[in-house]
Amino acid sequence: MDARTGFTALDSAVFGPAARCAFAAAYPETPRVIEHRLRDNPLLSLDALAVLAGKLPERSIEYNRGDLPIGVDGKPGGTGVSIEDTIHHIATANSWAVLKNIEQVPEYQGLLLALLDELKPVIEAKTGAMLRPQGYVFISSPDAVTPYHFDPEHNILLQLVGTKTMTQFPAGDDRFAPDTTHESYHTGGPRELTWRDELADGGTELAIGPGQALMVPVMAPHFVRNGPGSSISLSITWRSDWSFEEADARCWNAKLRRWGWSPRPPGRFPARNRGKALAWRAWRRLFSTRNSAS
Repeated sequence: MDARTGFTALDSAVFGPAARCAFAAAYPETPRVIEHRLRDNPLLSLDALAVLAGKLPERSIEYNRGDLPIGVDGKPGGTGVSIEDTIHHIATANSWAVLKNIEQVPEYQGLLLALLDELKPVIEAKTGAMLRPQGYVFISSPDAVTPYHFDPEHNILLQLVGTKTMTQFPAGDDRFAPDTTHESYHTGGPRELTWRDELADGGTELAIGPGQALMVPVMAPHFVRNGPGSSISLSITWRSDWSFEEADARCWNAKLRRWGWSPRPPGRFPARNRGKALAWRAWRRLFSTRNSAS
């Protein structure tokens, strides 16, 4: 048995032919639920995840109360309980926890890369080289809420234990995340977004359970409600030249806005944002050179 995926050499891939076909049709811009066959894996048990939390640096661990509203103002506060105890008692802890960048631990890096390798041909045919692969594990109490936010990575969320419903909103739509909010995030601001109840009618609810995975487009606003049982999910993410260009174009727009311009937002895939991205990169290099020389 392969310790990374829980499969023997004779077994099929975690993402079977139908899942890869559905993913190829949707990637990179369309939310889509696909099937996965990541079996019970010793690396993803609660005991193993508590050990993993002890190996990760503090910056790679985030956890807080689970009974949060959809919208929060900045990072929520902690619970006062250790991350290990939170994980061991997640069914009753009223908490939401994420272990970030699990690839810092070799066994988990192997798991992440094995899963991404299955999809790499599809990904690279659409958006070029798969860059900066990263993995995140989410451990959630019953009915826990992950507040409204967005993320800069291409993302597939694999549900392993329990159920959850992600409500996604159209990426790049100013109604759900204003351009100035994108610009603030890419220049160092928080990823949490301002929630208003009138936004709800623009969301699409996507429910997943064990054996299902959900594709999340780059910077698509979303929030998550956990089901009635505790939950474990694995998020496998990567960046592309396109995603980096979109981010750098946002940084350049922030600079233009401070100079009194009203810049157009970056285009969504397959539009390229290379001009603004190169302008930002040149400005950043120039600014860095001046600072280092002074």
